[in-house]
Amino acid sequence: MKIVEIREKAVPISSSIRNAYIDFSKMNVSVVAVITDVEKDGKPVIGYGFNSNGRYAPSGIINTRMIPRIMDAKPEDYLNEDQTNLDPFKLWNIMMTNEKPGGHGDRAVAVGTIDMAIWDAVAKIEGSHYTSYYQNVMVMVSQMKKCSFTQLVVTINPVKMISNCKKNLRDT
Repeated sequence: MKIVEIREKAVPISSSIRNAYIDFSKMNVSVVAVITDVEKDGKPVIGYGFNSNGRYAPSGIINTRMIPRIMDAKPEDYLNEDQTNLDPFKLWNIMMTNEKPGGHGDRAVAVGTIDMAIWDAVAKIEGSHYTSYYQNVMVMVSQMKKCSFTQLVVTINPVKMISNCKKNLRDT
């Protein structure tokens, strides 16, 4: 098993929310797809991830440093001991190769976005029924609806967000 491709696309947040510092209508986020050669129900297993609002899409870091490092690695360098699934910790080490310790800033966002997609692929390969659990988890994400500043914590179903990620990545 191996990763056959990783795609990243910057998409607009498309929100009219703003505060004293940020106009979210001007911001974008990265959506990432980690495509494996594993098939479930006749389709390749694809893990999806996205970064949260409050930061712009880290496309440059993802496309010029993180994706090339993963794609240049041999599968045995990033698979688990049994060679049956991805090892997110090994992949994290691969992404952080030649990176200066500390001062992570936007690099942490880039790595975290790919890391989310890797964990999604790992769960799908394992056949975990994570979606029913996560449908009940409250998370703050980039697709916020209008609300007052005092009600800025907005929740969305992560499964719906993953569906939107898939649509945005198909448009590339």
